[in-house]
Formats: sequence, C-alpha cells, structure tokens
Amino acid sequence: MESSLRIVPAQGPKTTKSETTNSLGLHDTLQYGPRSMVNEFKSHSAIKDRLENWEETRDNTKLTLMRNLYGVSLPLQIMMERKIVAKSAHMPALPQSNIHLDILMGRDESLEVSDVFGGVESKPSMDIHGEMEMKLRM
Repeated sequence: MESSLRIVPAQGPKTTKSETTNSLGLHDTLQYGPRSMVNEFKSHSAIKDRLENWEETRDNTKLTLMRNLYGVSLPLQIMMERKIVAKSAHMPALPQSNIHLDILMGRDESLEVSDVFGGVESKPSMDIHGEMEMKLRM
C-alpha cells in the first residue's frame, strides 16, 4: 500500500529509446530478430495508462485516509479480509462469482459487462467428478 493522497494515477515512465537498439541507435537484427513496425508505431497514451491504474490509486487513497483517521489496524483488517475472501474455494464445475470481494471493494452497486456475461463459458463443462480430479491432480 502506497501512502499518498493522490487522486489521479501518476503518469507511467516515458521510454524514448527502443530496447532493441545497439550503441549506435540502430536496431540490432542479429540479437533481436527482424524489425517489427507494429511495435514501433504502437503508441501508449497517458490517459490509457491512467485509466488502467485508476482503481488501484482510488483504493490506495481510501486506505491511506483510513490509516490517517483510524490508525493502522483498520486498513490492515480490510486488506486481510480481502485476502481471505479472494482465496475462497469454489466448486470447479459451478460458475464462479466472488460477491464477497465485490462487497469489500465497493463494487457491489456497479454493473459491468462481466456481471452480465460472466457465466458464458467457451469450454464444455465436464462432470463434477472430472473437474475435482483435474483440480486435485488425481
């Protein structure tokens, strides 16, 4: 847990030099293979990086505020509860939903695409005994 009161996620590190260049600034084909234009022209926008880290930054801010107001024990208790709930055992053949973790994270009142279409599975479901054997490596 980072102890900062940052509301907006920090910008990611700027990389200007490619990792496949040699000391002269040219692509090293012998070491890294042929040059790929797709990787060179992929642009990472700052807003995309910030949106990817938005939930983590918001959660760290909440935990830091709780630590400042109530002491160290409350954020530790919340983090411990999240860790315990995240490790909950599910029956392998049944659809998996972790509503407990959603409640602890404050996501229980939001509706996302994965909430609606989360039960759609691409692989055919085996019987419960086959799934348990696969889980227990028997």
